[in-house]
Amino acid sequence: MPTPDTPFDQQVADLRPYLMKFARLQLRNEAWAEDAVSETLLAALARPQSFERRSQLKTWLVGILKHKVVDALRHHGREICVGEDADDAREDPLEHMAFKADGHFAETPADWGNPEQDLDNRQFMTILEACTERLPAVQGRLFLMREWLELSTDEICKELALTPTNLYVLLHRARLRLRECLEQNRFARTRRP
Repeated sequence: MPTPDTPFDQQVADLRPYLMKFARLQLRNEAWAEDAVSETLLAALARPQSFERRSQLKTWLVGILKHKVVDALRHHGREICVGEDADDAREDPLEHMAFKADGHFAETPADWGNPEQDLDNRQFMTILEACTERLPAVQGRLFLMREWLELSTDEICKELALTPTNLYVLLHRARLRLRECLEQNRFARTRRP
């Protein structure tokens, strides 16, 4: 953990593993992730005065990295395969478990407590990241683009040549898988009998 006496460049370098994890999750390509993180670190070290300490250093660096990831996705757009992968080609068992024909939940969702408190909980974030890594590649990439990079539907569809309907289906599947994973690994113990 850096101290206030730690030089800025060392504090930035110490956050490299965290940035690599974020970039790998989004890009799913080691070389692209390495490039995005390197460009982020170079940008931060080239202009340390632009870090105005209005946020944590990690938050500031992730903000820079988000832009580098979007640039990498645009640059390598033709290399990203968004077609049917093996997991998407098969019938998704989660689609049949969540809702009745009338649109109501088939089973009442578990009480997740106070989500705002859980967002601050490091254990929750670790489980969320692990669940995100387990998503099929296409679903994981689209979910991260939408929820973590906060790209609009139009931007994602344009970048990956998807129809909005296809995007919504893939995002729906990703959210169902994440919900199931979170309930199994985090919220199962809070479920009331």
